[in-house]
Amino acid sequence: MSLGYKMKVSTVEEMRNLDRGAIEEFKIPDRILMENAGQAVYSVIHNELGTKGKSFLIFCGIGNNGGDGFVVARKLHSNGGLVTVFLLGDSEKLTGCAKENFDTISTLPIQIERLTSVEQIRFSPLHCDAVVDAIFGTGLIRDVGGIYREVVESINESQTAVFSVDIPSGVNGDTGRIMGCAIKADYSVTFGLPKLGNLLYPGFDLCGKLYLTHISFPPSLYKTDSIKVETNDPLPIPQRGEDTHKGDYGKALFIAGSSNYLGAPYFSALSFLKAGGGLSYLASPESITNFLATKGSEIVFVPQKETDRGSLSLEAKDELLEFSDRVDMVVLGPGLSLHEETQELVRALAPGIKRPLIIDGDGITAISKDIDIIKKRKEATILTPHLGEMSRITKTDIGAIQENKIPLLFKTCKELNATIILKGAHTLIGFPDERIFINMSGNPGMATAGSGDVLVGTIAAMSGLGFSIEESPGMGVFIHGLAGDLAMRDIGEDGIIAEDIMNYLPEALRYCRENLEDISKNIYESIYTV
Repeated sequence: MSLGYKMKVSTVEEMRNLDRGAIEEFKIPDRILMENAGQAVYSVIHNELGTKGKSFLIFCGIGNNGGDGFVVARKLHSNGGLVTVFLLGDSEKLTGCAKENFDTISTLPIQIERLTSVEQIRFSPLHCDAVVDAIFGTGLIRDVGGIYREVVESINESQTAVFSVDIPSGVNGDTGRIMGCAIKADYSVTFGLPKLGNLLYPGFDLCGKLYLTHISFPPSLYKTDSIKVETNDPLPIPQRGEDTHKGDYGKALFIAGSSNYLGAPYFSALSFLKAGGGLSYLASPESITNFLATKGSEIVFVPQKETDRGSLSLEAKDELLEFSDRVDMVVLGPGLSLHEETQELVRALAPGIKRPLIIDGDGITAISKDIDIIKKRKEATILTPHLGEMSRITKTDIGAIQENKIPLLFKTCKELNATIILKGAHTLIGFPDERIFINMSGNPGMATAGSGDVLVGTIAAMSGLGFSIEESPGMGVFIHGLAGDLAMRDIGEDGIIAEDIMNYLPEALRYCRENLEDISKNIYESIYTV
C-alpha cells in the first residue's frame, strides 16, 4: 500500500520521547533545540510583522516554554525590537536551558518584570505591536486559574497580534480542549511535530496560522512508525485510460432510502458517479423508485419490497445478498429509517455481504444494537459515524468521546477490526492497525443535511478509481472536503447544500490532479513549515 507522504502528529508524551531521542541518541544538546525553537518563532514574527522598531510583550512561564520565550526576546532585541518580558513565576525556580537563557537576557537592556498582578499589564497589550505567548506550552495538566487566567483574558481582550510558542497557552496538547481558558493566537509555531492539540478542535482554531519547525530533529526521528497519527494528505489520482468502459471504474450497490428520506439514496448513489465511479446500483423501496429515477436517471435502480411504512422489508434480504455478489462494494444505511423490520434487515445483511461494506447513518444505528456482527465480517468494513452514532457504537457519552477521541478511536477500530471515519471538523479516519489520519480539508458550511450521504458515495468511488480499500477512505474524505471548499470559494460558506458538494466533486478531482504538489507542500494550507 502506497500512502505517500503524510505528516506525523504526536501526543505530548511522544514529543517528550522525541526530545529525549534527539538528546540521547543523536547527541543534540537541549540548548540547541531550545535555540532552534526560539529562532523559528523569531523568524515567523519577523516575516509576518517585522522586527525593527516594533514593540513586543513576551509572557513567559518558568518551564521550557518560557525558556523558548527568552530566546525569542533575545532575537527580537538583537534585531531592533523593543522588548518587555513578563515572568509568571519565580525566576529562582528556573532550571537547565530555561535558566541559562533567562540569565542571558538579564544581562541585556531588556525590561524584565515578575508579574504578580494583572494590573501590571492592564493597558500594556494595547500599546505594543505584538504579544508572544510562552506561558505553558503542551505541559499543562490542570485548568488555567488565578493570575494566569487573568493574563490570558487580558491578552485576548487586547486585540493585539499574538504569537504562541508551541501551542496557545490553555489548550490541551493531546485533545485540543480548552483548559478553563486559552489564548486565541494569530500565529503559532509548534516544534518537532504538530501535537494532536494543534490539529483537533477547538485547539486548531485557537492556533491561528500554524507553523512547524523540526528544530533540527533528524527525519528518522520524526517519521518513526511508532507514531500512529498522521495528516490525511491526498494521493496521486490514477489517470483514466483511453480504452476503458464503465465497468473499469467500479460497481457499487447502495442499499438506501425510505418514504421519509428521499435525498439520502439519491445523494449517495449519484455522488459515486460524480466522483468518478462507473456503475451505481440503488436498491430502495419500490414506491420511491420512480421519483428517484426522475432526479438521478444515471443510476441503475433495483426496486425492493417494502414495509407498510415505506422502508425496506426483511423480505428483500435474499435478493439483496445475491445482488451484492455482482458488485465491488456495498453501501448500507443512508436514509433507511429506524423502522424495526428495516433495522433487523440491516443486521441480517451485514454479516452476509461478501464484499467491502460501508455502513452509514441508520445502518450504524442498527448494527450498534449487536456490534459483534462487525467483528465477524471477513471483508473490509468501513463505518462512518458522527459523534452521536459513535456514542451508540461505543456506549460512551458524547462528552467523553470529545475528550478522548484518539484513544477511543484506536481502541474501537482494533476491537471491531473495522475502519471508522469519525465525522466532524477535521474528520478522523481510523484503521484496525491503530493508524489514524486527521483530515484537513472541509469547512463549516458542509455541516448540512445530506453531506454524509455524499461522503459515502465519494469513498466508494475512490475504490472504483483504483485506490485500495485501505486508501479509499482517506481519499474519499479528502476529496469530499475539497469539493466543499471549492463550493465555499465560489458561493460562500453560508447556505452550501449537499447538492453543491456533490456537484463540485468533478472539479475537486481535477483540482487535486493538477495541484497535488501544492496541496501537499503546506498540508492543505493548514501547516506551514519554517
